[in-house]
Amino acid sequence: MALCLGQVFSKDKTFRPRKRFEPGTQRFELYKKAQASLKSGLDLRKVVQLPEGENHNDWIAVHVVDFFNRINLIYGTMSEFCTERTCPIMSGGLRYEYRWQDGDDYKKPTKLPALKYMNLLMDWIESLINDEDIFPTRVGVPFPKNFQQVCKKILSRLFRVFVHVYIHHFDSICSMGAEAHINTCYKHYYYFISEFNLIDHSELEPLKEMTEKICN
Repeated sequence: MALCLGQVFSKDKTFRPRKRFEPGTQRFELYKKAQASLKSGLDLRKVVQLPEGENHNDWIAVHVVDFFNRINLIYGTMSEFCTERTCPIMSGGLRYEYRWQDGDDYKKPTKLPALKYMNLLMDWIESLINDEDIFPTRVGVPFPKNFQQVCKKILSRLFRVFVHVYIHHFDSICSMGAEAHINTCYKHYYYFISEFNLIDHSELEPLKEMTEKICN
């Protein structure tokens, strides 16, 4: 019997509560539409396409928040296997190393254990999606001019979680029976960023072989 995402990944281990959309808002309706399409078994390439008549930025906002929730849930569970001892740096194999910089507490790129890096990443994303000046929720309030640039940076950094989890914790993923669920989440993410050109494809190089395997 297939397990749902909530059965595979323990919500008790997530770093923070899920970000939700307010019922009755346009974004909530878009979110429901996206989720219904996702559960319908449609081709994920079609699921990510902008519905006719909908706002481009609203569609991106809904997906950025959804990917934040899903990837945080995945990593929240994987964190028991990812410690300062097992993963002293945030990396993707020997070729790729990611250093943290946020312009506040970390003004220069700083080498950190993967667990610390990803905890800071989730805090950073959460602060952005809760910022009304960046992700406005009130009707009639426009998105800022740099909205898509902010989203590109969020999605780029979320990709690093996939890199680390796939390369360093794939055996744990398989032992949990979670491989199919993470693959589906990654495919959804990959098709979405590709549909709207939200990440430079050179940044996807660390998972090139995995992407070719599960997304083609």
